[in-house]
Amino acid sequence: MPALEVLFNNVSKKMADAQALKNISAVIKSGQINGIIGPNGAGKTTFIRLAAMLLSCGGGSISYFENGIKKEQKQVKADTGYFPQEPSLYADLSCLENMEFFRDLYGLTHKEFKNRSSELFNATDMAAFKDRPAGKLSGGMYKKLGLMCVLLNRPKLLLLDEPTVGVDPLSRQELWTLINRFAGIDMTVVITTSYMEEALRCSHVIALDEGNLIIQDNPQEIVKKFNLKNFSDIFLLKKQ
Repeated sequence: MPALEVLFNNVSKKMADAQALKNISAVIKSGQINGIIGPNGAGKTTFIRLAAMLLSCGGGSISYFENGIKKEQKQVKADTGYFPQEPSLYADLSCLENMEFFRDLYGLTHKEFKNRSSELFNATDMAAFKDRPAGKLSGGMYKKLGLMCVLLNRPKLLLLDEPTVGVDPLSRQELWTLINRFAGIDMTVVITTSYMEEALRCSHVIALDEGNLIIQDNPQEIVKKFNLKNFSDIFLLKKQ
């Protein structure tokens, strides 16, 4: 099944008294890892929650396409996986029991769950911790378990909000390895991050600052075009 492409058309959103996004027109590329990057307060979480249909646009529109054919939001919701900054796992349940909870939520058959959970436990090196309560996992392992639960349903659109915040460098690398493994022709990945070095791991980035779109493109092309020494220098361009 082909992955989804998402088109933001002049999208604005006000949160409380702040204008979180201001007339954003951007494309989330199908089958790629798309980075929504920027400093704290840039509008990244608002952007990804809008893409996840957890918020409605204050202005403009968001469209979803599969093989160039526009899809209704109701159809897209079933094919979307959302990973919030703080995954909602049950601390007193084991890793396997948390996975079983999401199995029932997604309506997976016993065979589907057995195959997919086995694949995910092996891919994350978490097989030895199936019986460990989620509340006793390290920060990095907790994030991996949350990602495993979202991936159980094999979404066409995977939305990850700051998944690498608060984890050690090794766990961050393991999370990226996992993300790279599943992104591809049948899965579009969107990841928000304020770590500028992570922008270069993405195929396409959408840079935001104070609710404004700074630039969107392949990060390597951006570096080459503006002769940047550090990717974070992209946020200085608007001030020149």
